[in-house]
Amino acid sequence: GAGSVSELCMVAKPVVFIPSPNVAEDHQTKNAMSLVKEEAAIMLKETELEEKFQQEFSALISSETLQQKLSANILKLAKPNATKDIADEIEKLIKKN
Repeated sequence: GAGSVSELCMVAKPVVFIPSPNVAEDHQTKNAMSLVKEEAAIMLKETELEEKFQQEFSALISSETLQQKLSANILKLAKPNATKDIADEIEKLIKKN
């Protein structure tokens, strides 16, 4: 889920998502696509595994440039202070009332 995606952003490693289409509102695909659109991860659908997994994984393993690009881009999406930022906003709302 979103928590896992957040943690993956923090570790800044290349990621290959294989989302399950059998979850509520296909949220795993939506979460993965948000990173894929930023060139921060690779996504393969379950239906593509036999056809594309070996090719995609081999391309990732053999390309240091691709690994570095994915790592750099996923790190840009990290929110290391998210908990503090949320708590600060809640405190501001409480103080207003």
